[in-house]
Amino acid sequence: MNLKIYNSMTRMQELFVPLEPGKVNMYVCGPTVYDYIHIGNSRPVIFFDVVRRYLEAIGLEVNYVVNYTDVDDKMIRKSAELGCTVPELAERFIEAFREDREALGARAPSFSPRVMENIPEIVAFIQELVDRGAAYESGGDVYFRTNSFPEYGKLSHKNLDELQYGIRIEVDERKESPQDFVLWKSAKAGEIYWASPWGDGRPGWHIECSAMVRKYAGDTLDIHGGGHDLQFPHHECEIAQSESLTGQPLSRYWMHNGFVNINNEKMSKSLGNGVNVRQLLKGTTKFAIRYLMLATHYRSPLNFSDETIRQAKNSVERLTNCRDNVKHRLSSVAKGSLSLTGDESLRARLEEQRKEFHSRMEDDFSTPDAITAWFGLVTEVNAYLQRESVSEADLQHILAEIQGMDDILGLLPPAVEAGLLDEEIDALIVERTEARASRNFARADEIRDLLAGMGILLEDTPQGIRWRRK
Repeated sequence: MNLKIYNSMTRMQELFVPLEPGKVNMYVCGPTVYDYIHIGNSRPVIFFDVVRRYLEAIGLEVNYVVNYTDVDDKMIRKSAELGCTVPELAERFIEAFREDREALGARAPSFSPRVMENIPEIVAFIQELVDRGAAYESGGDVYFRTNSFPEYGKLSHKNLDELQYGIRIEVDERKESPQDFVLWKSAKAGEIYWASPWGDGRPGWHIECSAMVRKYAGDTLDIHGGGHDLQFPHHECEIAQSESLTGQPLSRYWMHNGFVNINNEKMSKSLGNGVNVRQLLKGTTKFAIRYLMLATHYRSPLNFSDETIRQAKNSVERLTNCRDNVKHRLSSVAKGSLSLTGDESLRARLEEQRKEFHSRMEDDFSTPDAITAWFGLVTEVNAYLQRESVSEADLQHILAEIQGMDDILGLLPPAVEAGLLDEEIDALIVERTEARASRNFARADEIRDLLAGMGILLEDTPQGIRWRRK
């Protein structure tokens, strides 16, 4: 294995070596489930799904953990607005997230822990920090004593004096130092709460991930991932909490994906330019969205617009047509048009494209370059399909190469097998062919329009007419 990952901690590419040979523990910070996800939220969903797929494709066993933040200030405010409880709100939007994740073609994680289901572990974690002197109680709240961890700031590469306070936490005079952050919040009137040694309350934001990492993946992760905006304060605070308790690195490799801009502007509530994934999926396909997300390197900013999603859709169609043309040519075996011998030079060229694909994936998951290698394979295949005589073995080999790439990137819709063609569509295609032969072009055009209305596109090939769905 020659996989190299850019480590946000060291700001260098490093050879990936799992802590335990053959196994990978990967934790990615998941959504706060108070609303439907937007296009920015979908980027880590899709990208880290590909990371997991690739690690498994090269033979590693992956324990993939993505948490749900199902109680925090946003959850409490939104539940009050909707007139429901926090658990009811969480159930609604966890189910919505699961539906959207599946709709984006991402597989379910190995574990999806929730804050409300791990309160005992969180309380125990905080108590250990208090016992070690790394945390203290003040007025029913518990704070992490930041100056007890000299390496605070090592991920974001900031000194304590440079850090901005009050991000997602309130600066409180009860704190020993402004840098200290909350681990346990005392309950306010009417808020959801749990019992603890410091009184009724609920966890702070950062502590949940430290506790759940430890429970579901151990003291040290192989990969910890999330959006670039999580480096500080969230991941910085996770590191301080976890490493103060365990004395071990929280993660060997840190990965952060870049932001998604909308029409070259930063996505923000003030601009009102957010794009809801559910709404987007009504006008395009999950394959186009995945392509858009993977056509830009994960660490770079990504621009979403009507034009970029249109280009992504067209690119997916090119990849899909190549695969379907091979399958269509393969179906002509009954017509005796396949040769018995394979083309060794073709196999060698395909092997070069496969190696290039994996070489690019090994280079910090450079999916744009991996896609370029896939299109290199498409060029070779399209030229091969122009031959009058092709080999069944070659066609099967081509399909296996395409499938291998798609198993990792997930860009192709399911193929329509020849044996499952709708009889009505077949009959219309035959009628159209006969109409054209008898020069009844009006009827031929009418049938084409009828099929187009059914979402069926016709393509003329040297082996006859084939059809595909839009």
